[in-house]
Amino acid sequence: MRIFLAGDHYTGTGPANVTQYYIDNLPAGTLYQKRRSKLLRAAEIVIDTVRADVVVYSGYSKQNIFGMKAAKILGKPTAYIMHGCVEHENEINLEPDEEMNSVERRTLDMADLVIAVSRTFCSWLKEYYPVYSGKFDYITNGVDTSLAGREKDTRERDRHMIYTVGGGMPRKKIRYICSAIKILRETYDPDLYLCITGASGADSDAIGSFDCADNRGLVTYEESTGLFRKAALFVQNSCFETFGLAPVEALMCGCPILCSRHVGALELFDDLRANDIIDNYDDPHEIAEKIRYNLENPNADRLSGCFGREKSSWKARSMVLESKLSKLVSKR
Repeated sequence: MRIFLAGDHYTGTGPANVTQYYIDNLPAGTLYQKRRSKLLRAAEIVIDTVRADVVVYSGYSKQNIFGMKAAKILGKPTAYIMHGCVEHENEINLEPDEEMNSVERRTLDMADLVIAVSRTFCSWLKEYYPVYSGKFDYITNGVDTSLAGREKDTRERDRHMIYTVGGGMPRKKIRYICSAIKILRETYDPDLYLCITGASGADSDAIGSFDCADNRGLVTYEESTGLFRKAALFVQNSCFETFGLAPVEALMCGCPILCSRHVGALELFDDLRANDIIDNYDDPHEIAEKIRYNLENPNADRLSGCFGREKSSWKARSMVLESKLSKLVSKR
């Protein structure tokens, strides 16, 4: 069985990184997109769809519609790896876009199989899109275990630095982390600050009003990894997070983590405790209390030891994907 895996794998976003992990771990001979221009990509899609037995589109893109139409004409089954829900996330982020919603729904309509990136997200999708519920399955994202080589190296950690990602995106609820840090600066550590990376968004101005916020904007993957290795704690306070590679990467770099209960990656861990999880992402007092607890009681060793790394590796996840695609092909 030959796979054509289409989608962004080079921009450094979470979905792009996932696509690259699959490219690196699927069998030799797996086809993937190499062209950048729209015209050359279109030609590449047609040619590689002809050459493949099954086509997988990873992540939202208008090209998915063209590619799935071509696959249907050529009699090739298609799968869609769904990293997030554009319709719902744009609404949360105060950026509704009917054209994007239409593309996403057409992709769901045309795909033979839709693969969510966590069990939690899959369950949510079945409720949000009941008409497509029979198409949904999931493969929980894997873990880049290569980051774990220095996980116990805490010599460079800044005990005053809390780190988060998401920029000004409202669904990341970073302004509530800022409020929590403000509380802690007044009651616990006057030098505590929040390092933030990511693109600007509707919450950027509110975040910028806090003295404790060190907003660095977009950074490279290497820069973000360095911040994981420097921070005393990583916080992911999202109200909707289908998986969340960042907290897993932070943990692999030896950084303790604190996540809202809506982060899909939490399903990887068997020994989660109350102080590892934010129950109310809009409550800065709860967030402050749990930040303080985790600064004094780091959870990195416990959490990194309570899931099977081999089972959670990208090689293992790629084998699961290959198995699901093989079943899809056999139905044709």
